Amino acid sequence: MAEQKLLVASRNAKKLRELRRVLDAAGISGIELVGLNEVPEFPEAPETGATFEENALAKARDGSAATGLPCVADDSGLEVDALNGMPGVLSARWSGTHGDDDANTALLLAQLGDVPDERRGAGFVSACALSVPGGEDSVVRGEWRGAIARQPLGENGFGYDPVFVPEGGGRSAAELSAEEKDAASHRGRALRLLIPALQALSA
Repeated sequence: MAEQKLLVASRNAKKLRELRRVLDAAGISGIELVGLNEVPEFPEAPETGATFEENALAKARDGSAATGLPCVADDSGLEVDALNGMPGVLSARWSGTHGDDDANTALLLAQLGDVPDERRGAGFVSACALSVPGGEDSVVRGEWRGAIARQPLGENGFGYDPVFVPEGGGRSAAELSAEEKDAASHRGRALRLLIPALQALSA
């Protein structure tokens, strides 16, 4: 029986590996993950949604429509309490340059320079969407609460992981192993909520 191809609307190999680990942990087989690098290029709409859910669903629908494959997409970011929930959907381009992790993190730390520890609460948010040709769209949301550290810690992860210290632990998200992060992270939580829809795909 041929495996069902599932397009992951990302060029980030770490995101593909993360979804693979979630599928494996759920015992879902029969799904072959394909990244954007492995399909013909198609015009990708800019992320103009006001919410993570809008952006994730737009990406999933674009990918599905362009390739005819079911497509899973996520939009995620960091909501900082002292910044009224910013950077939020602007997380990847907070410093003005899309995807410049170091500059984004440095700007965030500068903005929180005089904010006391008890007001440094924050949450990583991930919305994951699954769009299936001729089928139902699913959108789920996962959140991971914690606080913003005073300086970057750890070498793992990406984005704001080095300055995010999850609740209940003293280590940053960039100091966790892949397995520890999957178990707790916002994207891991959201992807696990998608499992019933993904199981239906592999059936």
